[in-house]
Amino acid sequence: MKLRMAENSLFAILLRSRWWISLLVAAGFVAVSFALLPESVRMVGALGGAPFVIISVMAARRQWGLPSPAKAEALLKTAAGMGWPELAEALAAGWQREGYSVQRLQGGQADFLLERQGRTVVASARRWKAARVGTEPLRELLQAVDRHEASSGLYVALGEPSEAAVGFANQNAITLLRGNALAQLLRDMPLAATPAVRGKA
Repeated sequence: MKLRMAENSLFAILLRSRWWISLLVAAGFVAVSFALLPESVRMVGALGGAPFVIISVMAARRQWGLPSPAKAEALLKTAAGMGWPELAEALAAGWQREGYSVQRLQGGQADFLLERQGRTVVASARRWKAARVGTEPLRELLQAVDRHEASSGLYVALGEPSEAAVGFANQNAITLLRGNALAQLLRDMPLAATPAVRGKA
């Protein structure tokens, strides 16, 4: 069974945060160690920051090429205003760019079957506009994962998942694709036109 990092653990939060935040935490370990610890153990204390340096490097690699916060917000706002056929096309294009073969599914429990390097992922996205994500759609997705004998599930959402939904996803190899990760997938999608501000020449 593949172990998954809890979405709300410190390391998971730092991996989703800007890379330099972890670097600041590591620098804090060094500063506190040299300021408060005896000379004989300062280096040992400073080494406590090493995991955060590693997290910083991992976060930087993940964030390389990510859309800026402003563009990410614009992409998610555009997605929120789209109809299902348009969003489905944008998602499929994003997954294909990442090397997946994409198959559309019928039946309601899931919408896509993604395959890459022998790994199969079932994705559900049709309820992407829901303001709150509960466990019910995740249970339906899990049934589709089992039916297709897939490696894992992927749930696309703009809304905030409940604590129960996060726990269910962590326990059942389901990734909640939202926020910056979703914006990254949709980064080549055309943005909605910004209405002109009236009263300006």
